[in-house]
Amino acid sequence: MNFKSLVRQKIMSEVLRSNEIGTHWRNLVVDRLSLKMVSSCFTVYEINAEKITIEDLLDRSREPHPSLEAVYLLSPTNDSVESLISDITYPWRKKYKAAHVFFTRACPDELFNKIVEVVKCLKLSNFLETLKEINIDCIPYESQVFSLDFPDGFQCYYNQNKASQRTAAMERMAEQIATLCSTLGEYPAVRYRADDERNIEFAQMVQHKLDRYKADDPAIGDGHEKSLSQLLIIDRGVDGVSPLLHELTLQAMAYDLLPIENNVYKYLDSGVEKHFILDENNELWKKHRHLHIAVVSKNIRKNIDAVAEYASRLKELADGLSSGEPSLTPDEYSDMMKLMQSPKEASRLGSLHVLVQNCIKKCHSEVRRLIDVEQDLAMNVDAKGVKVKNPFLLVETLLLEDNVSPMNKIRMILLYLLSKNGISREFPTKLIQHAGIPDPERPIITNMTNLGFCLINEGDRRKQRCPNSDERTTRRWTPIIKDIMEDAIDDKLDREHFPYLVERSASIGDRKNTTSVRVGCKDRSQQIKKNAPRLIVFIVGGATFSEIRCAYEVMKARHTCEVIIGSTHIISPEEFLKDLKQLSE
Repeated sequence: MNFKSLVRQKIMSEVLRSNEIGTHWRNLVVDRLSLKMVSSCFTVYEINAEKITIEDLLDRSREPHPSLEAVYLLSPTNDSVESLISDITYPWRKKYKAAHVFFTRACPDELFNKIVEVVKCLKLSNFLETLKEINIDCIPYESQVFSLDFPDGFQCYYNQNKASQRTAAMERMAEQIATLCSTLGEYPAVRYRADDERNIEFAQMVQHKLDRYKADDPAIGDGHEKSLSQLLIIDRGVDGVSPLLHELTLQAMAYDLLPIENNVYKYLDSGVEKHFILDENNELWKKHRHLHIAVVSKNIRKNIDAVAEYASRLKELADGLSSGEPSLTPDEYSDMMKLMQSPKEASRLGSLHVLVQNCIKKCHSEVRRLIDVEQDLAMNVDAKGVKVKNPFLLVETLLLEDNVSPMNKIRMILLYLLSKNGISREFPTKLIQHAGIPDPERPIITNMTNLGFCLINEGDRRKQRCPNSDERTTRRWTPIIKDIMEDAIDDKLDREHFPYLVERSASIGDRKNTTSVRVGCKDRSQQIKKNAPRLIVFIVGGATFSEIRCAYEVMKARHTCEVIIGSTHIISPEEFLKDLKQLSE
């Protein structure tokens, strides 16, 4: 069962169908994080089927419902607890008939005691019928992807002005990751990237939280397969290139070029606003999200043409103008019937076609000429595999062009500086002036050093790691995380740069593989055993869509291990640049 399904199962059994709350109609009250968590796992219809009438946000003004009991699913933050206390001490009359409170993670003692004190003073024990922790405090963004929904984690980690908040932020993230492992039933070996000293402190916090969960439930992590699982803690400083590149796979490209909010793409069709939801309930999106945009465009066009042709041939058959139905494979026939019989599926096909075409138009009008240059800078070789001797010649002309946006110029400047692994102190200023970067945006470039990257050559240069070139069959940049995940599974990951916090005697690479992987076998992705070990990768400071794609690719290729990837938040290039800019604030 994938991570998203496990979270759904846990919310269903421990909250919506909890023995404490009975089977009568109730009102659900959530905060921002738990709303995203619930929305990612359930449709409105599924919530209503559990006799839940309304999903109310805790921090919004709400009408009293004295005839209904309230089910609160909340993160144990100071704001949420204050709002909860305000609800249960509603001055005029009870807001609800009774309250059942479920916290997503361990509630700090001071907040828990505050609630208990209010309940005792106001004699509300009969009203507050449930006060419980369910220990799942992250968003299942996709089946194999999670988010802590904590973008401030980037600032607390890298912003020197917020160093005083770092320990508290780390504690929160560590607790959230521990709830993830608890939900998965894992007690993994913790590894971390040693090149950033903050990572060892954070890894120790995570280990402490995991130990506590293990003490409460000794069965967590039991079994040979689970003893091979790893939790790999990495920071955004491991790879500065991937968040900057313009990608040509559908998901990464769409979130980079189009105005997508809350995973919804809105567009006008004959003056009518339409919505296209980009999640795994949309099979068309799920099938195409990791494919190259050209392949997606070809597939969608083929589907649209096939539906039209099939409908035309059926009409001819009905009119007696043709004999026999169109020749289709069983799979093609199934797809065509699904599209023709379901207006919803046909609408999704049309919406995906619009999204793809708008991606292509945006690409050709704004960034197509930049993509090859970015790849040359990232790989340090050109399209023919020849080493780039003077990277500045690649960017000089483009930086002067008015039709290249300031943000795209910044991305190119950063790629150039990373490719040089440090230049003279005066040159970045000249480069920024040469490109005409507005003053408010200039800190984006200089703040890259906060992540540990070398932009100024002062003799102590940090080598920028590139993917293993001998393992790549194309010149396209591959996120460094893919090499790291593959090496971790194969037990080849450098233990000096990625040490275990506590050494384990076994590793995923020790697992005996009794399944044949010769040509002709079934799809390897279908051969992942139910109790296969897991590689859980956590990136402090944001995960890109290209890195998420790599996790799925590695899991499909390395069928002996399930891969789950997550971060403080999921980022597009625009969000990464915004995070960098805020490091000066």
